[in-house]
Amino acid sequence: MNGTVDQRECFYRLVPELLAQDERIALVLAEIGVAYLEPHLTPDIEPRVINVGIREQAMIGVAGGLALAGLRPIVHTFPPFLIERPFEQVKLDLGHQDVGAVLVSSGGSYGWPQGGETHFGQRDVALLDTLDGWTVHVPGHVEEVEWMLRSAASSEDRVYIRLDGVSNDRSYAHPGGSMTVLQEGDSGTVVSVGPMTDRVLAAAEGRDVTVLHASTIRPFDIHTLRETLSEPDVMLVEPYLAGTSVPQVDRALADVRHRVLGVGVEAGERRKYGTVAEHDHANGLDVEGLARSMAEFFG
Repeated sequence: MNGTVDQRECFYRLVPELLAQDERIALVLAEIGVAYLEPHLTPDIEPRVINVGIREQAMIGVAGGLALAGLRPIVHTFPPFLIERPFEQVKLDLGHQDVGAVLVSSGGSYGWPQGGETHFGQRDVALLDTLDGWTVHVPGHVEEVEWMLRSAASSEDRVYIRLDGVSNDRSYAHPGGSMTVLQEGDSGTVVSVGPMTDRVLAAAEGRDVTVLHASTIRPFDIHTLRETLSEPDVMLVEPYLAGTSVPQVDRALADVRHRVLGVGVEAGERRKYGTVAEHDHANGLDVEGLARSMAEFFG
């Protein structure tokens, strides 16, 4: 896989291979993605691809049943249809039953803005934070999608992989879940999540701050944050609901007097479609907005 392939396309190319390699793996869809995958389905794997139609609650329920029967379900659709609409089923059919699944979303927070509020997915990670036992990956580059998906498919855990239409120019992450130190400074720390890192580095150019990249955001890498901390001022830049990981930093630095700023998609309903770039600008997630936030927070 390389940077010319977007994250969603990487997923569609890799899933048939995983199905062919492991008879325990099943794919559960709710219409989204069916047309992309059909050309890649062969007779030996097609019976393990289940399209429930536009029934997202049933999609998670089926995944829970497959997991109880000993299979490893991979479930795919847009974030609001994967986490928000079937949240009760995610809570009960997976969590309460204590079975694993791999949930793979696509579209990020507003990757298809013409879909409007029904397709905006900025609340997903915050909702999963109310449940126990979830690993959350936010790949920043297409190369990360492959090892994240292969690792998740071979485990028994509850894993969420959040695909986005935006990627960094190169991969900054590595398997294992720890943050990557990209820059060290003495005036504070910026934790950049997934595809935000290229613009975070551009905004931090010339500024005396530590920049950490995280593509695995749950569990939160407390160790690297504490090991690299200079001034106890931490700015989080996440491509979903602003402030989602602020409680994680508070817990990590519970014994340290600290300040924390959560930058991301602002709360509230989006009533204008716009473009991805316009949404980034409105949320202060472009380079200009991030540089402004750094200047205001770090001084």
